[in-house]
Amino acid sequence: MREVGEPAVVGVVYGIRLATVAEYRYVGLTESSATRRLTRHRANARAGRRTPFYDWLRKHDVEVVVDVLEKVTTSRADLGLAEMRWIADLRASGHTLLNLTDGGLGPTGVVWTEEQREAARIRSTGRPGVSRPGVLGPFYGRRHSDEQRARWSRDRQGTNVGADNPNFGRFGAEHPAFGSTWSDEARRRLSELRKGEGNPNFGRSASAETRAKMSAARKGRPMPSSKRNAHTRHHTNKGVRSNRCAYCDTIVEHQFALALVAQKEDVT
Repeated sequence: MREVGEPAVVGVVYGIRLATVAEYRYVGLTESSATRRLTRHRANARAGRRTPFYDWLRKHDVEVVVDVLEKVTTSRADLGLAEMRWIADLRASGHTLLNLTDGGLGPTGVVWTEEQREAARIRSTGRPGVSRPGVLGPFYGRRHSDEQRARWSRDRQGTNVGADNPNFGRFGAEHPAFGSTWSDEARRRLSELRKGEGNPNFGRSASAETRAKMSAARKGRPMPSSKRNAHTRHHTNKGVRSNRCAYCDTIVEHQFALALVAQKEDVT
């Protein structure tokens, strides 16, 4: 218990070593107690966390002790500086610390090699994520600034165009979406989301300039896309024959049109 007038302890810097050896192998900081922090370290080691320190701790678990090196009563920033000072001093004194960084609050100077990045990528591939929808999401109700959005837009412009697209030139069975189909329930939900005000173009209309551009782009292009398509839609399917249509002159098409007309007459 803290004595009256004694300043509150913000945190402690601790050192972990073997009980029979004076050399420290790890230095850390905690805002709880050193003993509780060592208990957490042991739990992480049993869970299989892979770092030089945890590999060493798994090997010497029952032989390990923890010492309080310094109590900090000023601020968290001073706590981080104290840890950095202890790490530097112990390394200079010949202690073979297993710390990956020089200490302090937050990541300070750890740069992964390409091999480490690739190993981490392989470990995380296929790992199920944690879904935090709605108010559980850390970014719920927030919005990126216009400056940030503009910077992302500039950085990403053209990154997935042509050969830079990861699916460029991949067709059929080579495409990652090949053979995948949406369930009826998913189709229904997507349809409901896109109706009315859910449609991104709801209540919007193209400007005169946009309409002019669309018209110029389609000028000279047959609508429908081919005369054969137009013949099927407006003649064959309706049982109509036109002397000006080259496709209506074929015997098969003519017979098919007469059959449709006869079918309509039978129905009426």
